Amino acid sequence: MKRIWEDALTEDDRLVIEKGGYGVKRGLGKNPLLVIIDAQLNYVGADLPITEQLAEWPSGGGEEGWKAIRKIQKLKQSAKENGIPVLYTRNVQKKTSNFDSFAAKAKRDNTKYIDGHPASDIVKELQPDENDLVVDKSYASAFFGTPLISYLIKMGIDSLILVGGSSSGCVRATAVDAVTHNFNVAVVEDCVYDRIELSHKAALLDLWMKYCDVEISEDIHNYFAKVNKHETSEIN
Repeated sequence: MKRIWEDALTEDDRLVIEKGGYGVKRGLGKNPLLVIIDAQLNYVGADLPITEQLAEWPSGGGEEGWKAIRKIQKLKQSAKENGIPVLYTRNVQKKTSNFDSFAAKAKRDNTKYIDGHPASDIVKELQPDENDLVVDKSYASAFFGTPLISYLIKMGIDSLILVGGSSSGCVRATAVDAVTHNFNVAVVEDCVYDRIELSHKAALLDLWMKYCDVEISEDIHNYFAKVNKHETSEIN
């Protein structure tokens, strides 16, 4: 299967990957959690070419984000059908954006990023249900300053399936922290999105090389079904 980053690699890059032995699959466990990262209006934007929606949604992923959202909808349905729990994160600021580390690096209307503003809501196409957990965060990683690790221990989770946005920001930060905490991790290639194509490809390449598995949604659907049937959960 051709990976999304392959056309960005030089011949030297390919040799480094081959000789360094990078990209070995870590595998997944028997108790996964689907983590939907920051699927909020602010970060998804409008279902238009990204440049056509920037005036209203400067942090939005545009049509590429919405392609991923539609794949995430199906993956969530698969998780529910197979008894896999679902957790959402929201990146929001409380009352003020004075402590927003992202705001310091971008000129934008920061009022839209404060908790309670409609733009900070999860898109209606992916609204959490009463059994889903929602974790609010103010930084890139879902682990930083949140009770996430406590939830994972209590639930007996051994594997995180990460979807949402952005690939190079909150998805990558959460994946690296999850691996650092010794969880198995898969980032779902066709269920994540970014604003910059180069950032998207580089983030997925970096994660695949050094940190976690990068899978396609079809394989994760199959994995959820195997877990539900108590079969081996290694993705082949």
